[in-house]
Amino acid sequence: MGLPQADPDLDAAYRYCRQLAAHHGKSYHLATRLLPGRDRPAVHALYGFARTVDDVVDTSADSPAARLAELDRIEAELAAALAGNATNTRSVVRAVADTITRYHIAPDHFAAFLTAMRMDLPGAPHFRATYPTMTALRKYMHGSAAAIGLQMLPVLGTVVATAEAEPAAATLGEAFQLTNFLRDVGEDLDRGRVYLPADELSAFGVDADLLRACRDRGRRDPRVDRALAHLIAVNRHWYRLAEPGLAMLSPRVRPGMVAAFELYAAILDEIERGGFPVLQRRVVVPRRRRAAIVAAALTRTRQPAV
Repeated sequence: MGLPQADPDLDAAYRYCRQLAAHHGKSYHLATRLLPGRDRPAVHALYGFARTVDDVVDTSADSPAARLAELDRIEAELAAALAGNATNTRSVVRAVADTITRYHIAPDHFAAFLTAMRMDLPGAPHFRATYPTMTALRKYMHGSAAAIGLQMLPVLGTVVATAEAEPAAATLGEAFQLTNFLRDVGEDLDRGRVYLPADELSAFGVDADLLRACRDRGRRDPRVDRALAHLIAVNRHWYRLAEPGLAMLSPRVRPGMVAAFELYAAILDEIERGGFPVLQRRVVVPRRRRAAIVAAALTRTRQPAV
């Protein structure tokens, strides 16, 4: 199901998505290089669409109302492109619409994603800046993360019925996102949001005010460290629940997905190794370790890089 060569505009749209992935998602892009060449454009398109929507929500200087209107335009463009009208459609939408059609991905997964993204915008009907419980957070994550895993599954392919692999794919999407939330606590605070459940933080004497104080003063607090350690343990449990799903994937994609699984899980190691510095800086996996993880994934799955 590789990218056709007959449409230069579509080819350019996919190239643009690849550039977005290479620039913004280094661990993600490194893992996609282990996927078969025919599958990479679709994965880049899914990333590019999600990244574009995320940028509208998080980095645009427009008013919340203008950003909501932009999300509505993106959703309308996607619906039109899926109906066969790609005129005046931005590159990421053109590429992802082609991917949805080519791989028979359920459009409902994209509607769920856009609904979750609207929850991040002040003034939107269901806006949330904080989440009282993990249950509440996971309702948000259904659209923002589980839906991404479900979008990916038809592209990756499975050796079992798709429905059998879907729970693990959804859980892996949530595991990846909780890792992002733990890594980006400081940056999210700067946007006025806390994506860590309030009740689980309060069990360690932590609330949003304490997190902001640590962020503003550049200081650590043992209560915060203990709360982060607890949530890292929760996150690792989610990875364990998702791990059996890797064996359900098509053999051709397992090296890339094993690498992605381990690259993201390694972020948790780096957070612990650095003494939980997520309120002061963004933790990354060092380049040498990323390369070692990829090499080990290739060795264990016994697949050549393509």
